[in-house]
Amino acid sequence: MSSSLDHSHLVSLVLQSKQALQNGEQLCSRAHVVSNASANISVNVVALDAKVRWVTEAVGEQLKLVASVAKTIEEKRAVMGKRVQEWDKQRAKQSDALDEVLESLGSQYVPPDFYRTTSADSSIFGSQHSDDGHGQLQGGQKPHGSTLSTVSQSPSSTLKGGLRNGKQVAKEDRRPEREADKKMWKTLRDFVDDQAIEDVLDLIENDRLGLDYIMSKTDEYPETLVHTIEIIRESLPALPDQPPIKYTEELLAEQDTRITTMASHLESLASHYEQISNALQEKEAGEEFNDEDIDAMNRDTNELPSIMVEIDECADAIEECHDKLVAAKETYQTHLSLLAHTLEDLDELGEIMPEMLQIQEDVEAKCEEELNGLQNHLLTIEHLRDRFISYQTAFNKLILELARRRQYREAVENIVRGMMSQLVAMTEEEIQVRSHFNSEYGAHLPEDICLCVGNTPTRWEVVPMSGDVSTEFLPIIDDELITRAKDQIYAELEKATGLGPESL
Repeated sequence: MSSSLDHSHLVSLVLQSKQALQNGEQLCSRAHVVSNASANISVNVVALDAKVRWVTEAVGEQLKLVASVAKTIEEKRAVMGKRVQEWDKQRAKQSDALDEVLESLGSQYVPPDFYRTTSADSSIFGSQHSDDGHGQLQGGQKPHGSTLSTVSQSPSSTLKGGLRNGKQVAKEDRRPEREADKKMWKTLRDFVDDQAIEDVLDLIENDRLGLDYIMSKTDEYPETLVHTIEIIRESLPALPDQPPIKYTEELLAEQDTRITTMASHLESLASHYEQISNALQEKEAGEEFNDEDIDAMNRDTNELPSIMVEIDECADAIEECHDKLVAAKETYQTHLSLLAHTLEDLDELGEIMPEMLQIQEDVEAKCEEELNGLQNHLLTIEHLRDRFISYQTAFNKLILELARRRQYREAVENIVRGMMSQLVAMTEEEIQVRSHFNSEYGAHLPEDICLCVGNTPTRWEVVPMSGDVSTEFLPIIDDELITRAKDQIYAELEKATGLGPESL
């Protein structure tokens, strides 16, 4: 009975050993297949990593090109913007200078006699009419007598009423009234066509706004390109600093170590199975085993579960390494897929950038054309300023010229008055001499001898030359206006020559 038990126990040990060996062979076979697959996948991972790195670097180079284009556009826009800002400064300077001249014109009064009696010629500065609707002040050069009216009087009445009395005609003697009405006088600004100036300034402003509109076409180009660069860079895969060769080698080395361990355990299982099988055959042949041999076989068989656990752990470790390699391969494949879309985006961007550059060149050309026009506008403002300065200078010169003419007229009138007084005195003296002669000697002379002896002396009267008008009319100019005109002319000369008032 004990022999039967011993035999059945051995059979049980053989079956356990066989089952363990078969399971171990299956696990080792599976591990071998997985290991070979891992080796192939590791090659793919290294290749995919190289491809992803190459594409990523290529994308990086393309992004550098895009950044260079964005910088180029930004720099060109900055240069153009700087030129526009410089023009704005020049315009502000010219406009301020023009406003200063216009304010100066607005503070310089024009005596009413200057525009109340002028002809109705149109002014080059505008079409402002005088208070009574009889013409306006000429702003440019004035031919002789074109802005100063003449008073129609007979030569004799002028001399009798003016020269003999030593006074001007009553029409000119209105100083108290002029002082009272001075606030109602026009200024030089009143003879300037403000609407024409506003039209010029509006035209300049419209052209300036047109320049802003042209430049706005590329306002968003640099920012758009930079934003696109950031989006693409954020979409690029985050790759390790080092290629995955070392990583795959470590996983494959781990698998090799596990496979070696599994092979060793499989050899132990095969050896144990062989020993148990031989013991069964010997038992069947009638050989008896002592207790020590039986204990040894039992002990080895009891160790089979722990060996199988280690083999399972090795198989799981090999599977884990394989899964890591598979995950790495899938990651790189995902990277490549995303990079394909990135390359498509770059292709589209590559098609757009030449168009952007072309539009930027067109904008620069149009801006250059507009700036040339705006520079001409600055010349227009400068011309207006110079024109109004010349207008003011001519008016100041006119004030001084009229003051000089008044001095000339007064000097001539003094001469004429002196001549007339002398002639009157000589005539009265001659009458007395002739009367004395006739009373003393006339009665003793025959009547038919020298009939002219009884004639009175010819009386003389100094009158304007035949064909000339009566005494020249000159507007009354306040000393204050004359002084201001002198000061302004001296200031202009000092500014132009750099000489001081004393030298001038």
